[in-house]
Amino acid sequence: MTKTDFKRHTVTAALPYANGPVHIGHLAGVYVPADIYVRYLRSKGEDVAFICGSDEHGMAITMRARKEGIQPQDIVDKYHGMIKDSFGQLGISFDIYSRTSNEIHHETAQEFFKTLYNDGKFEERTSEQYYDEEAKQFLADRYITGTCPKCSHPSAYGDQCENCGTSLNATDLINPKSTLSGNAPVLKETKHWYLPLQDYEKWLNQWIVEGHKNDWKSNVWGQCKSWIDGGLQPRAMTRDLDWGIKVPVKGADGKVLYVWFDAPIGYISATREWAAEKGIDWAPYWKDKDTKLVHFIGKDNIVFHCIIFPAILKAHGDYILPDNVPANEFLNLENDKISTSRNWAVWLHEYLEELPGKQDVLRYTLCANAPETKDNDFTWKDFQARNNSELVAILGNFVNRAVVLTHKYFEGKVPERGELFDNDKEVLDALGQVPNKVGAAIERYRFREALAEMMELARMGNKYLADTEPWKLIKTDEERVKTILNIALQLVANLSIVAEPFIPFSSEKLRNFLNIEKHDWSKAGNDELLAAGHQLEKAQLLFEKIEDATIQAQVDKLEATKKQNEMENKEIEVSPMKDEIVFDDFMKMDFRIGTILEAKKVEKSNKLLQFLVDTGVDKRTILSGIAKHYNPDELIGQQVMIVANLAPRKMMGVESHGMILMAEDAEGNLRLMQPNAKVNPGSTVS
Repeated sequence: MTKTDFKRHTVTAALPYANGPVHIGHLAGVYVPADIYVRYLRSKGEDVAFICGSDEHGMAITMRARKEGIQPQDIVDKYHGMIKDSFGQLGISFDIYSRTSNEIHHETAQEFFKTLYNDGKFEERTSEQYYDEEAKQFLADRYITGTCPKCSHPSAYGDQCENCGTSLNATDLINPKSTLSGNAPVLKETKHWYLPLQDYEKWLNQWIVEGHKNDWKSNVWGQCKSWIDGGLQPRAMTRDLDWGIKVPVKGADGKVLYVWFDAPIGYISATREWAAEKGIDWAPYWKDKDTKLVHFIGKDNIVFHCIIFPAILKAHGDYILPDNVPANEFLNLENDKISTSRNWAVWLHEYLEELPGKQDVLRYTLCANAPETKDNDFTWKDFQARNNSELVAILGNFVNRAVVLTHKYFEGKVPERGELFDNDKEVLDALGQVPNKVGAAIERYRFREALAEMMELARMGNKYLADTEPWKLIKTDEERVKTILNIALQLVANLSIVAEPFIPFSSEKLRNFLNIEKHDWSKAGNDELLAAGHQLEKAQLLFEKIEDATIQAQVDKLEATKKQNEMENKEIEVSPMKDEIVFDDFMKMDFRIGTILEAKKVEKSNKLLQFLVDTGVDKRTILSGIAKHYNPDELIGQQVMIVANLAPRKMMGVESHGMILMAEDAEGNLRLMQPNAKVNPGSTVS
């Protein structure tokens, strides 16, 4: 039976790799729903530890460092700071955002490994793993790519296919290649420590497949069941690498902890760090059965958080298991899969810079469009519509009308409530149900539904004002208008509570309009939050309309990215080889370097340019059909490769003595063949 009463909550959000910035896919999948959940719990007065940090030992980090020619530490230092700052600006309210390079994490992970090692929970095995003979090193899973055996995607990694989400072993790949050299790797013997997952198969089946069928999301439960039904195999918990946490046992030189052993333990080490800073005991947040543990992750991390990490915790024996793992599916961008390698993403740090003050618009849109049960799509047009048609026209409009009318008729003071009519009672009854509806949806991890229930309160307020028309009644029945605006303002005050988990910045502005302190969730549904005579501040716009030009700028930015990707991936049509020649024919050709002294267009020709070229032997006229590719003035002084002994040929009445050699680039433009350093005119090319 599922436990429902807990003394405290430990909520984790997936540790982002510190090899690049955060994008909207990460936000929609993990961080926005996690923050909504935590803000709701805090509003209820619950004891919550909201834990996250940078994963700094992932293979993607070493790959990026190698690509940029710098050290992994340089990469993680740069992106840890960027990610932490971006999360803070968006209002993601972690209790701690730590990092796995911290000493406390190394100690925690090594202690964890030694406990399992000393208890005999690992199998020590010598096995064959992929090795790059040219790079002279064993290959981590992310250094190997090949064809996925499940979906045939040609660029799957050695640990996972990002196309279909299947978790893999490197040896599962078809036609594997090393990303270091491009060569096919060879298998070579190495020793590692394995967690025998097959020993936990029966327990995992009971715990997840039978025990969580009704309370875990179907996409999470289904993926776990599929994995367990397929039979679990031993998984190595160590790797041959020089970047990571050293394996703390004898005979493990040159080996580090597997990142999927190390990273989840980062939740525990970060909790220890946070608790030490607060001067409290960390252990109950991970070891007390009265603690509810919830992991927020994306669907690509389901196996690691639902099978591998729980098996590690079970093997240790002292830790609680997750009560729920409400993983979301993927968010696409403009009907295309988000891809960091193709720069097809909306990066959080760029969004915050380019659309300042619009944190809540992004939070709202990502929640309203969250991929909770299936992949969903983010478009800039939908983003604009959510803002203009919902936040501005519904929520902002209701708040503005209520506050402005109060200032207009009653000097900004909350009027007294008089006799209640039927429609007043209906609105107040509905108000009383809102916090339970919103809260129940949040507790079931249905954040889109919860957001819709919150917005329904604003819709109800708009309808109430439209039905009662206080701007007309003020001429004949001021007492009735007092009641109407009192009720409308009570709805606004309630919005400042129930909207806070979703749009915290706007809720703070709302409290400032109302001149009130922050209320906890227990006050939501109360129709007397504002006392008669309470003075309101002047109304300002809660949200502002986003114009077409702003959206078009973002669309154009993506279009530029798309064109750049198309250009980079364009297959150049290569001309077929000409007939074979013998060496003596080649030796007859005289290739030299010449310097262009003069350049001009040929009259009556759109194609030809006329050059005076210093060949070192003479100064001669050469014509070339490159007028559409170059301005004559930019070529003066350039050194070029020429065929010096080509027989003269007359074109457009001008005799040309030679040929300037060109090559075609990816876009079809002609480019000069030039030496990479200045040489003397007449130098031969051999």
